Amino acid sequence: MSGSPTAPRPPGPPADGDGATAPVETGPQPDAPVCSPPSHPPVVEDDFQFLLCEGCRQESPHLKLLTCLHTLCLGCLSENKPVGQCPVCCTAIPQANGIPDMDNLLFTNLQARLRVYKQITSDSGPTCSRCRGEVALVWCCECEEFFCAKCFEDHQWWHKKKTHKVRKVEELRAESAHQFLEDTRKSCNLFCTSSSHPDQSRVCSIYCQKCEKALCCSCALLDNQHAPFCDIRSETQRRQEELSSMDRELRRRRSGFEATYVSLQGEAARLEEAQREMRELIRQRVEQLVRLIRQEEEELVGLVEARQEQGRRELAQELRHVEGVLRRMEAGERLVEKMSLYATEQEVMDMQPFIKGSLQELQRLQLPVAMDRGQPRDLSECRARLQAL
Repeated sequence: MSGSPTAPRPPGPPADGDGATAPVETGPQPDAPVCSPPSHPPVVEDDFQFLLCEGCRQESPHLKLLTCLHTLCLGCLSENKPVGQCPVCCTAIPQANGIPDMDNLLFTNLQARLRVYKQITSDSGPTCSRCRGEVALVWCCECEEFFCAKCFEDHQWWHKKKTHKVRKVEELRAESAHQFLEDTRKSCNLFCTSSSHPDQSRVCSIYCQKCEKALCCSCALLDNQHAPFCDIRSETQRRQEELSSMDRELRRRRSGFEATYVSLQGEAARLEEAQREMRELIRQRVEQLVRLIRQEEEELVGLVEARQEQGRRELAQELRHVEGVLRRMEAGERLVEKMSLYATEQEVMDMQPFIKGSLQELQRLQLPVAMDRGQPRDLSECRARLQAL
């Protein structure tokens, strides 16, 4: 048998194209222990909060990376107001529709791998990705699928010419989430993007610095225009070192921005304190003025009431005087009238001198001067003090 098999062969050590036994990893035995409790604490959600959208704090398969390096989901970007600004730091978004072109592949892939780890460490454990019925015993890091013992043998038969890293579920359950993510990161490979490899089956190991693309060995040998090439791992390491160098430089510059931020915070605090002190000073001064005005009010009201009381007493005295004069006149008129009607000559002779004297006294009385009683008298002092306020 020299080509690929047309159907899965029965379980057993598969043979390669030359009839020799293929050097594949032996799968776990069917009687292997299943889903023992993990020997480490469960996934700590707080350790992976950085994977969430920085707007709604939810997981999303569509995370976008902005030029300000904040990560937001499409939902938050679609509802973002104003459009064209990062809702976290207000940095402008270059795209007119407010949706960045760059996907945050790192966070999206980490979310997917973390979901796999949660399946592994769940109480029931993962089930086989192929038959969907049996408990999974192994995990293929290349296919990213779980297999039971039977499906794992079929998997090994189909991929006997390829080296797939396969790990037992029990071993993965014993790892921490951080260790699992690190191990799965190391197992990832780049595939050639050439149109001649539609199945993406050729792993890249060469990088063209001119066209900035990863190539497989075949494409690199056929390309005689873009040489020289470099190793893809060297290129990825160079890029990581470049980012690390920029990060170190930014950390050094960050101290200056942090000092400026602290200074601005101090200035804002001083302005707030000055404003608070001024408000307190205004309040105290207003309260003092209110107390002074209240005191002045009491004094002026007392002065007006004293003046009014004096005016009322004088007016009452004048009223009593005028009332007495009117009563005397009324009595004189009545007495003179009765004298003329009923008095004898003897009574006239005896009483006339006395009555005449009283009437003459009434005639000498002067009419009181009419005064405007609508306004209290002598309030000039009150008006002057009001003007002074």
